[in-house]
Amino acid sequence: MALYALGDLHLSFQADKPMDAFGKVWKHHERKIEKYVNQTVGAEDTLVLTGDHSWGRKLAECREDFAFIERLPGHKILLRGNHDMFWDANKTERLNEAFDGRLFFLQNNYAAYREYALVGTKGFTFEGPFYLNRRGSIIGWDEEREEQAKRLVDREMRRLRLSFQKAEEAGYRKFIMFLHYPPTNILEQTSPFTEIAEEYHVTAVVYSHCHGESRFGDSIRGDFHGIRYLLVSGDYLNFRPELVLP
Repeated sequence: MALYALGDLHLSFQADKPMDAFGKVWKHHERKIEKYVNQTVGAEDTLVLTGDHSWGRKLAECREDFAFIERLPGHKILLRGNHDMFWDANKTERLNEAFDGRLFFLQNNYAAYREYALVGTKGFTFEGPFYLNRRGSIIGWDEEREEQAKRLVDREMRRLRLSFQKAEEAGYRKFIMFLHYPPTNILEQTSPFTEIAEEYHVTAVVYSHCHGESRFGDSIRGDFHGIRYLLVSGDYLNFRPELVLP
């Protein structure tokens, strides 16, 4: 029994959205997902998928993508990503009713893994635009977009706190925290998301969203203030699930 994570499946069995244009690592990436998940994850294991599951904009356009995910081994838990247009955060309960016993959607709730509560939300990170000088150093950024980003961070923090609160009310004191966006942007050393992780003494923060070698180092990786930070973007891992807890 083990806990794994993998992000950014970007499936498109019904939508015409091939990922090949984003680099050779994405060529037939769904075959890699199927191969490596089946090699790694057992029937009794738990696999958390950290957002951007399907290019379908409506649930009906995601059916084949979800059927693919359902066929993967283990207990699947899905987090909301920025491209998951089929998912209304305020109607997560409907998704859990529709996929009861097959998939669990993590939003404004929690999931259990042994003595741990798995909590999470999409999150948000200000990604620019940043203005660079000739040496490539950041000399400014779009302050209006930064203000909008702060409002989105506040919203996501409220949702994340709700997830923690529900887990605490159920008696959990150990937590693994999942985000789709990275917990910090390239200008930040800490953020509201790292602060809440430290407040609740989480064991690990797991996130994705960062694509391409130039972006893999955008946020925290490894140990930071006693917490393990794991990047699980599909192309970063070559679509091999990352072990979070044995």
